[in-house]
Amino acid sequence: MEVVFSVLLVILISGFHVQGQGGLKTGFYSSSCPKAEEIIRATVEAHFNKDPTIAAGLLRLHFHDCFVQGCDGSILITGASGERNALPNLGLRGFEVIDDAKTQLEALCPGAVSCADILALAARDAVVLSDGPSWAVPTGRRDGRVSSKAEASNLPSPTDSIAVQRQKFMAKGLDDHDLVTLVGAHSIGQTDCLFFSYRLYNFTTTGNADPTINQAFLPQLQAICPKDGDVSKRVALDKDSQFKFDASFFMNVQDGNGILESDQRLLGEAATGRIVQNYAGSIRGLLGLRFDLEFPKAMIKMSGIEVKIEAQGEIRKMCSKFN
Repeated sequence: MEVVFSVLLVILISGFHVQGQGGLKTGFYSSSCPKAEEIIRATVEAHFNKDPTIAAGLLRLHFHDCFVQGCDGSILITGASGERNALPNLGLRGFEVIDDAKTQLEALCPGAVSCADILALAARDAVVLSDGPSWAVPTGRRDGRVSSKAEASNLPSPTDSIAVQRQKFMAKGLDDHDLVTLVGAHSIGQTDCLFFSYRLYNFTTTGNADPTINQAFLPQLQAICPKDGDVSKRVALDKDSQFKFDASFFMNVQDGNGILESDQRLLGEAATGRIVQNYAGSIRGLLGLRFDLEFPKAMIKMSGIEVKIEAQGEIRKMCSKFN
């Protein structure tokens, strides 16, 4: 039954994305490089088997790419002025996985597969390897010819209010439902104490912690991130199942166990809070939105942001350099 459901899910989502993806389509490489998706999947799996945390890194890499200049591989470019060196991108991981896949594809099908498509496919494969849903990824993106460090300042931040998060997502054609659903990627993520420890000690400037943190959870976080401690210490964004892609992240947010301020704030605003509660309800056995159905739709929508096709871009020989 599970296998049948998975097949139906992929067919359903395929039907969803064929329309309105700016010239992208599934199976784009069926003639030019038939083994492209297979090679990318095998490459991601090889790296994942050595380090499962790379899955979250690849998912985040694709997200950060799409939010600056669109989904065009511009995040991969090295150089002082490139977006890769912007402050919000300094902790990104997974570049070596993309380069590994690209090297293999160039040897087999020179000049055929874009780095932007490798990113999109690797993100999907990372979710699948983390026991998440699969989906048919529309392909045909070209690689962008611009990578701007300055533009990366517009990326969502852990300290953003709901209003700011909403504005940043709306600027990319994404609504509240997409916002909450895509934040669900934190189901398999980690963060440093640096990005949330301010919530634990002097959040109100009177020495108190953020009141939205569950009081039973607060001492656990303070033990991991002591005051004046090592700010580079890593903490799972989903305390219950950090290596399993599921909806328990939303249950944690509902219970006041969200790690990042921006995540926990989703519950406190009426529109986004309803969506969080819907996803949390589904894992508690109540009638709710199915995260494993909604996340692929949101990813397909996001991966179509400002894509370049045909003459609008290039297919790089190396993902880290323009041709």
